[in-house]
Amino acid sequence: MKAIQVDKNDDGKVSAALVDLDPSSLPDGDVTVAVDYSTLNYKDGLVLSGLGGLVRNYPHIPGIDFAGSVIESQNDAYKAGDKVVLTGWRVGETHWGGYAEQARVNADWLTPLPAGLDPRQAMAIGTAGVAAMLGVMALEDAGMNKDQGPVLVTGAAGGVGSIACALLAATGYEVEAVTGRESSAEHLRSLGVATITSRADVETPNGKPLNKERWAGCVDSVGGGMLANVLTQMKYGSSVAAIGLAGGAGLDTTVIPFLLRGVNLLGIDSVMCPAPRRAIAWQRLASELPINKLEAMVDEVALADLPSLASAILAGQIQGRTVVRVS
Repeated sequence: MKAIQVDKNDDGKVSAALVDLDPSSLPDGDVTVAVDYSTLNYKDGLVLSGLGGLVRNYPHIPGIDFAGSVIESQNDAYKAGDKVVLTGWRVGETHWGGYAEQARVNADWLTPLPAGLDPRQAMAIGTAGVAAMLGVMALEDAGMNKDQGPVLVTGAAGGVGSIACALLAATGYEVEAVTGRESSAEHLRSLGVATITSRADVETPNGKPLNKERWAGCVDSVGGGMLANVLTQMKYGSSVAAIGLAGGAGLDTTVIPFLLRGVNLLGIDSVMCPAPRRAIAWQRLASELPINKLEAMVDEVALADLPSLASAILAGQIQGRTVVRVS
C-alpha cells in the first residue's frame, strides 16, 4: 500500500516521504479500513515537519482524519463495506493515521458516514468542520441566538473559520469575519459573511479591560492576543468558543469581562469528544452545511504532494480545506 511515512534520522531530523508498505505493518485495531480520502490540517503540518512533540515513535504514518470503507472487522458494530469516517482520538499522532491506503483502528473511534455525504465531502469537512460545528453547538447551548447581533469568526479564511462562517450564515446568523488576507474577501462573502474586519482592527489591544460591546458570540481559532482583545468586546452574557491557537497559546487578559459582563469562554475539544455528541455534530453538518459552498472551499491534492504542503499550512498560506486523495 502507498503511504506517507515520517521518520527520524540519527541526527534527530524528521523527514516525510511517499513509501510502499505491507499492510501487515499496520498497528493493532479491530477494524481495517480502505482509505479513500484524508485531509491536511494544521496538526498534520506539525507532524509532517517533526514539530510540536506530537509523535513519540518513528517511523509513523500521519493523517488525523480519514474516510473510506471497512475491509475487515472483528467488532459487531461494523461489517465489510460499511462507509465510515474518523476524526480525532489522537489518530495520526500516537496511532497511525489516514495518509495510507489502509488504516487499522479501534471501532470506538469510527463514526458511520452520515447519509447525504460521500467520503470526499466528509473529508472536506474533516476535523475542521467537526470542531466548527461543536463550537456552534456550544455557543447555542450557552444561549446564543440569531436575534442578539453579529457573531464573530476569527481566522475566518482557514479551515475551521471557513466552515464556521458557512454554517452560521446558512442557519441565519449575521456573520462578521476576521482575516489578515485581503485576498480572502471574495471567498468569505461567497460563504455568506456579512462583514469583513481586518485582523489589525481586532487583535490590537488598547489596555482597557472592557471595550464597546460588539458581538453576540464568537468562534475563535486564533487564540493569543486576538482572543484576549475579543473578550473585552463581547456583548453582555455572550460566549466565545475557543477552538485553536494559530496566534499563540498564551492568554494575557483580566477576569473583568467574565465578572462584569458575564462573558463565557468555552473550550472546544474535537479530539476526545464523546461519540454521541460527535455523532450529533456529523448529522448537523450533513444537513446544515451547504454542500455547494463546501465544494467551493476545497482543493484536492495527492499523497505525494503532502510533504511540500506542510510548511504552507503552518505559515497560514492555505485557504479553506485541503482534501487528500489517498486511494
